[in-house]
Amino acid sequence: MRVEVRVFATLRRYLPELEIGEPKLMDVPEGTTLGDIREILGLPAKEVKVIMCNHLQAGPEDLAADGDRITYIPAVAGG
Repeated sequence: MRVEVRVFATLRRYLPELEIGEPKLMDVPEGTTLGDIREILGLPAKEVKVIMCNHLQAGPEDLAADGDRITYIPAVAGG
C-alpha cells in the first residue's frame, strides 16, 4: 500500500529532507497502523498530539489504507 505522509511545525526536524508542506510517499504492508508509521518515521509519540487521516482525526491504533493522506501534528501554542 502507498500512503502520503506530512509533518508540521516542530516535527519537521525529524524529516529534514522534505520541503515545507512536501509529502513523504511511503509503501507500507497491509495491517500497518498510524502508530507504526509514526515509529517508522522516527517521530516520538510524546511529540505527536494529533493524527489526521484523510482530513479526519484518527488514532495511532487506526489502520492505514492504500492512498491515505496522513498528517502528524505536534502541540502548537500561540495566540
